[in-house]
Amino acid sequence: MKKLFLACLTLVSVLSASAQVQRPKLVVGLAVDQMRWDYLYYYNDQFGDGGLKRLVNEGYNCQNTQINYVPSVTAIGHHSIYTGSVPAVTGLAGNNFRDGDRWVYCCDDASVKAVGSENSAGQMSPHYMYGTTIGDMLRVATDYRSKVVGVSIKDRAAILPAGHAANGAYWYDKKAGHFISSTYYMDALPQWVTEFNKTHTEPGFNLIGSPKGVTWTFDMAKAAIEGEKLGQRGETDMICVSISPTDAIGHSFSTRGPENKAVYMQLDKDLTSFLNYLDAKVGKGNYLLFLSADHGAIHNPNQLNEHNIRVGGWDGGKTISDLNAYLKTKFGVDKLVERTYATFIYLNHKTVREAGLKLEDVKAEAVKFLREDPQFLFAFDPEKVSTETLPQVLREKVTNGYYRGRSGDLYVVLRANYYESKFDKSFRGTTHGQWNPYDAHIPLIFYGWHVNHGETSALTRIVDIAPTVCAMLHIQMPDACIGTAITQVADPAINQ
Repeated sequence: MKKLFLACLTLVSVLSASAQVQRPKLVVGLAVDQMRWDYLYYYNDQFGDGGLKRLVNEGYNCQNTQINYVPSVTAIGHHSIYTGSVPAVTGLAGNNFRDGDRWVYCCDDASVKAVGSENSAGQMSPHYMYGTTIGDMLRVATDYRSKVVGVSIKDRAAILPAGHAANGAYWYDKKAGHFISSTYYMDALPQWVTEFNKTHTEPGFNLIGSPKGVTWTFDMAKAAIEGEKLGQRGETDMICVSISPTDAIGHSFSTRGPENKAVYMQLDKDLTSFLNYLDAKVGKGNYLLFLSADHGAIHNPNQLNEHNIRVGGWDGGKTISDLNAYLKTKFGVDKLVERTYATFIYLNHKTVREAGLKLEDVKAEAVKFLREDPQFLFAFDPEKVSTETLPQVLREKVTNGYYRGRSGDLYVVLRANYYESKFDKSFRGTTHGQWNPYDAHIPLIFYGWHVNHGETSALTRIVDIAPTVCAMLHIQMPDACIGTAITQVADPAINQ
């Protein structure tokens, strides 16, 4: 009888263990700012074997991942990766956007204070973002036992990925010369951050414009894993790491040349070290990692022009001036147009109201004027995009990118390879923000826990990342998610 009892107890224990939800020890999100998809191949023969090549050679590579909204800018991209959503639902309409009659920054929050410095750089939180993230849902699924941390040089690239319920988000305060947080998360920096800052501090140093910023970001990520014991506590934890110098250097020196090469060589070197660290600390096969980007970038216009590729520049300031002059002849009111942002045009609602005008009438006249300008392929009121004669991909991206009250009142589509600024022969940089593949085609690789090696050229979207990770973790997808899990990754059995 005793033997039978022990056998039954053993069977119950085995069945109980097999019924437990299987999850990795640690989820690592890695977003590389302004990383074009084709950098995986442009620099391939110069990468080492242990970094980006390791992800390509051992992970699952989604070769045709596209951003499905406009504008393709940093804040939206970072939040979209982790929310599986778009501005039309989350309200995060750009790095900056309108809030009532104010122009605001996406993470500004005057109700909180800096932690780690006395500077305004710490008055930040995710309060403008509607909708949860992967990390938020992981916290909810484990009754908040899981820890979630965001790390980046840029505040928005640490805050938005980590989400609302994060245990901490840390970013670089240039004036202070070290990493800080805000009272949204904590009242004082953890001891491990204080200790880290003792060896990583350079007040006034432009860390975001140097490859050194890549190294410091990975160093901070390692310190967070050590300090918070992420992936080592018996719960599934998450760290969101965003690499920002790649964007700043790209804006200054474009997609080619020694400066861009240097920062991607540094990225590859530091990624190699980070993966080796994860193997040792968490265990190879025990962590799930994905790599993507918030947006891409267009090649430098002077470089394109040298090879007979047609380019052009859009002077948004001149468009505002000309449009204001035209609208004044129609309505007798000056300065009805306020600003442009990533080819959205904002009208001055306060001026329209005070003049007793109807916003719809002003928009209609503005559209008529803009459509006469040959530098625009299309010009329209985004509220009426469903009735516009547009390629479907454009209609979808504008619909997904428009949030009433925060987005611009009008939208114009530039010709391919047309820039959002004037440029001359001395211009060495680049920009981004448009619907075109050079801005919208991003890398996406899953690696590690329960990920089989392979690749697909089928269309996947930036909003598919979050539901894929959530499906693998067996947790609910974020509450504003519009994406779909990538079955080749979320159900690896079909790819064996």
